[in-house]
Amino acid sequence: MARDLLRREWLLANGLGGYASGTISGMVSRRYHGLLIAALPAPLGRVVMLNHLSEFLYLPDGRRVQFGGEESCRLDDPNEAIHYVQEFRLEEGLPVWRFDVEGHTVEKSVLLVHGQNTVHVTYRLLSEQPSVRLEIVPAVHFRPHENDVGGALGDGYGLSMNDSRYEIHGAAPYPPLRIVVLDVDATFTHKGGRTGEIAYQHEAERGYRSLGVLWNPGHFVMELQPRRSATLVASTEEWGSVLALSAAAALEAERERRRRLVAAAPAASQQAAAAELVLAADQFIITPAGRVEDAARARAAGDEVRTVIAGYHWFTDWGRDTMISLEGLTLATGRTVEAGWILRTFAHYIRDGLIPNMFPEGEAEGLYHTADATLWFFHALDRYLELSVDRASLPALLPKLIEIAERHLHGTRFGIHVDAADGLLHQGAEGYQLTWMDAKVDGWVVTPRRGKAVEINALWYNALRLLEGWLRAENRGSEAAAYAGHAERAWESFNRRFWSEERGYLFDVVDGEQGDDPACRPNQIFSISLRHPVLDPKHWPAVLEKVRTELLTPVGLRSLSRDHPDYKARYFGDLRARDAAYHQGTVWGWLIGPFIDAWLKVHPEDRAGARGLLGGLIEHLNEACVGSMSEIFDAEKPFTPRGCICQAWSVAEVLRCWVKTAE
Repeated sequence: MARDLLRREWLLANGLGGYASGTISGMVSRRYHGLLIAALPAPLGRVVMLNHLSEFLYLPDGRRVQFGGEESCRLDDPNEAIHYVQEFRLEEGLPVWRFDVEGHTVEKSVLLVHGQNTVHVTYRLLSEQPSVRLEIVPAVHFRPHENDVGGALGDGYGLSMNDSRYEIHGAAPYPPLRIVVLDVDATFTHKGGRTGEIAYQHEAERGYRSLGVLWNPGHFVMELQPRRSATLVASTEEWGSVLALSAAAALEAERERRRRLVAAAPAASQQAAAAELVLAADQFIITPAGRVEDAARARAAGDEVRTVIAGYHWFTDWGRDTMISLEGLTLATGRTVEAGWILRTFAHYIRDGLIPNMFPEGEAEGLYHTADATLWFFHALDRYLELSVDRASLPALLPKLIEIAERHLHGTRFGIHVDAADGLLHQGAEGYQLTWMDAKVDGWVVTPRRGKAVEINALWYNALRLLEGWLRAENRGSEAAAYAGHAERAWESFNRRFWSEERGYLFDVVDGEQGDDPACRPNQIFSISLRHPVLDPKHWPAVLEKVRTELLTPVGLRSLSRDHPDYKARYFGDLRARDAAYHQGTVWGWLIGPFIDAWLKVHPEDRAGARGLLGGLIEHLNEACVGSMSEIFDAEKPFTPRGCICQAWSVAEVLRCWVKTAE
């Protein structure tokens, strides 16, 4: 129980890229844990503004007992710090705790106001005592959320007070943190100072500095009455926004927003685990804070700006992840209009025939170092056009789609070009990792895959066929025929070059730096799974069976077969050790999606069997980050969750396939 509470985590997002997150126990273990990680305009990005609250009850015998907060991290035996937690649950996706402190039952809940950098932490006394005194001690260290916990705290913190409203001020350029207590009378004692050292367990395990100090301004004390609430509000917004809604009104507004999200989803996604996934999907769809030009341009065209956070805690919006996740996050949840906004936002950023791979933290300009994100854009657009009633976007986007195809045919950045000898797409540039297997550390590209990668060419063929079809739909037959010719040549060359009769599966890369790479990887499944499969159907059963026997686990596909000399069974240690395992065996949950697509092409009547493949990932909703899905897992039992605790494409692909396999 104790270890479970320490390892399981929770996360709330605010629709801007900001979030609140921690362990169920209340102990901090990551640099990213905090009650308010605010999404601030560039160049600040996401900033830890309210790290922790230490919480105490004053018992009738005069004892002051701590039941939650960062102080517990200093105990030699952390199990002693968490025995007061009796229950943790999600109510409509919102975290709720129940503590039993020697007969005093206290409920705590956390809410982020959607579209604001504002957190509400609410306490209720559920037991029948006349009242009990609650003390809350805030602690802060204003810093970018990716900065290490051991960075200098600085001496510039101060506190100002005005009519029960409090502001913590740090060094420029950070905004003040505004704090107020609602619904009860609270007294505040000003006693600012540093905490002792706090140990962040996950940071130590990941090879980073793991000891840090915080600053607290003093403490609030209030009387909790039975069945009545007391709410501490902390925010970087102006006071008018902070106080615009009562605590009860803010909670009801958020609950209603979440109910509408579930109600808008397909019927297959409105119950039990699927409804959880709909709410989990909402965490990733954001209006990016600080992208003023994007917002102005979108609104001028009648749109709103939206993008997708690839994963919490540390990812920003990535083009590849967005395009892979788009169907599951938006189209499978009834958020089709937002899907269009996302696609048109990324289309604006096309440069040299490429969409951005990512937008770095706190920046408005993207980086373009990817060979597959742009090809996934074709896939995402295809799904959107099929499932929406939008008939205006395709004619508007066709010039950009043609530009993309032409730049790939004649050559663009990073060595991305079609080989005139065989019509296959080649990619690769020294020092860059251009496919989704993109680990790089200290200049070492772990899986460079320079050459003609199997999934890149599956995506290229799919894009050519999609473009051909779209041009025909617009009565541009001669142009369509030209792209059909490129597709036919790519299909012939792909089946001749990638299929290995000797091994019974596909090469991962051909014409690579070391020749043809026979590593058995999941990338070959895309040759079957996409709308326009590039692999000859006669080879589908063999490839599917090879992937099933070598790579399939209850939580996704291994990234490399066990018999390869570079296979790594566990993902752990410092950054170099982790990146060495990232795509060398580590299981990726999102890959269950294309595997199910391929499964249903080979076994079209086996919807029940395909649904069964989701079972392990549905069970995973109750571990790691409760109510969401991890990025990766160890490659062997017990398939320990690793990486980001909430990953967009993991959630998206499971939800998409849940809808797809509904009876």
